[in-house]
Amino acid sequence: MSRKQQLHRPGPQPGPPADDTGCHILHVDMDAFFVSVELLERPELRGRPVIVGGAGPRGVVSAASYEARGFGVHSAMPMSRARRLCPRAVVLPVSPGKYSRVSAAVFELFRSVTPLVEGLSLDEAFLDVAGAGRRLGRPAAIARHIREQVSAQQGITCSVGVASTKFVAKLASTRCKPDGLLVVAADGAVDFLHPLPVASLWGVGERTEQTLTRLGLRTVGQLAQVPLSTLQRELGNALGAHLHELAWGRDPREVVPHTPDKSIGAEETFDTDVDDPEVIRRELLRLAERVGARLRASGNAGRTVTVKLRMANFKTITRSRTLTEPTDLARVIYVTARELYEGAGLERVRLRLVGVRVENLGPAGAAPRQLAFDEPERGWREAERAMDQVAHRFGRGAVRPAALVRRADGDGRDGRDGTQ
Repeated sequence: MSRKQQLHRPGPQPGPPADDTGCHILHVDMDAFFVSVELLERPELRGRPVIVGGAGPRGVVSAASYEARGFGVHSAMPMSRARRLCPRAVVLPVSPGKYSRVSAAVFELFRSVTPLVEGLSLDEAFLDVAGAGRRLGRPAAIARHIREQVSAQQGITCSVGVASTKFVAKLASTRCKPDGLLVVAADGAVDFLHPLPVASLWGVGERTEQTLTRLGLRTVGQLAQVPLSTLQRELGNALGAHLHELAWGRDPREVVPHTPDKSIGAEETFDTDVDDPEVIRRELLRLAERVGARLRASGNAGRTVTVKLRMANFKTITRSRTLTEPTDLARVIYVTARELYEGAGLERVRLRLVGVRVENLGPAGAAPRQLAFDEPERGWREAERAMDQVAHRFGRGAVRPAALVRRADGDGRDGRDGTQ
């Protein structure tokens, strides 16, 4: 590894550190985040292949430990295939509440470093630390500080790429996983990029990679030497120009702080197709509870409720209704979703998936609220906020509507989160 690229892992490092001058962009990525959070409660599973995801026949892998990845297991893989690849893996259910709480604490740490934090998901973000140098030091020192604090405060590890552009910083964090720090000097970006496969470039999907392979272009360096006009003729003007710029390390995009959610939703794939309207209604209630809790946690309320209904033949329909005023109440979301389902004429049609989503979001505090004629001044809103407090302290499922308590009707649902 050249002096322009220096990989840092725990313990003494050989050679001089990489030059981080001008490298004000950090990409921080939690290592096997869902699994790492689960192992905080199950430390005896460390070192073993662990998979987080839906355990049913239609379950999907949400995350896999590095031990499981060694067997070829990866996220979005059907759980049935993952079990065949790694039959000795321990499979744990998804626990969204736990991941959200740890993620919120990690992002609070990020924002203590810089206000310029662009979250990509629960477990990764870009940070622009150009304005934090006087207080916290050079970019590489800030990256080390973040890694140390994430480990000390949350007991998990992260990998950090440090570079002059977002694109190179993200590639750097990927290259140093797990539990690493990689600085790519501003004048070393091209040397870093050119040996990489063309699939490393943003915008190169399976079909584009096939086109580039047909042209004999397998590395970023080979693509960089192709005239721009040739790339545009083969790939189109926009994509050709985009890949040409990336191949030479040029990425002018800035770190954009958090943009408000446009919608919040949840969905569930049944283990077997369901045509019982009561089971569907209970699932809509469960999903409405999850969406309402997430809305309140985010401080948002929404005006449009949408249900998603996927039939056994994979045909999917959606139905929406815009309310007279924004809501963050699970009760209102459920009643609306139930009416949309009942109005869709699918009450005896076998469904494999249902979903609930709330759109047209805005700050809940700014939403006007008018009491219904028969609604007490204190009631559902206070009850749901009390449920939020109980869930935060004791975990999801500690309190729930009576309809979601396990019944003896054999539907196999007991209020636990399923695979999304």
